[in-house]
Amino acid sequence: MSALTALVVAVEVASRKRDDARKVLQDALAAQQAARSQLDQLEDYARETQSRWGMQADTTMKPEVMFHHYHFMDRLGHAAGIQTSVVGDHANRVAAARGALLEAELRLASLKKVVEKRRADLERAEMRRDQKQTDERAALQYRGAAQGSESQEY
Repeated sequence: MSALTALVVAVEVASRKRDDARKVLQDALAAQQAARSQLDQLEDYARETQSRWGMQADTTMKPEVMFHHYHFMDRLGHAAGIQTSVVGDHANRVAAARGALLEAELRLASLKKVVEKRRADLERAEMRRDQKQTDERAALQYRGAAQGSESQEY
C-alpha cells in the first residue's frame, strides 16, 4: 500500500508541475501578444507617419527637415526591427513552454496509468486472497461434514 501512496503523492506533484507549466505557457503567450501588439503599433505609426509625409510631397521642404524625417524613419525602422526580434524571442519562449507543458502532461498521464495498474493489481490480489479464504473455509466445512458422516456410519 505504501508504494501506491507514494505513487499518489507523485501524481499530485506531477499535477502541480503540469499546472505550473500551463501557467508559464499562459504568461508566455500573454507576453508574446503584448510584444506583437507593440510591434503592430510601431509599424502602424511608421505607415501613418510616412503617409502624412507623402501627402506633403508637393510642398518644398528644407533639407534639414527632410534629413530629420528620414533619420526619424530610420530610427523607427530600427525600433521595429528590435521589436521583431523581441517577438521572435517570445515565440521561442512559447515553444519551450509548450514543450514543457507537453512533458508535464505526459509524465502525469504515465503516472496515472501506473497508479491505475497498481490499484487493479491490488484489487486482483485481494480478490485472490478472498477466494483462497473462501475455498479454505469450504474445504474445512467439507472435511468436517465428511468426518461427521463417517462417525455416524459406525
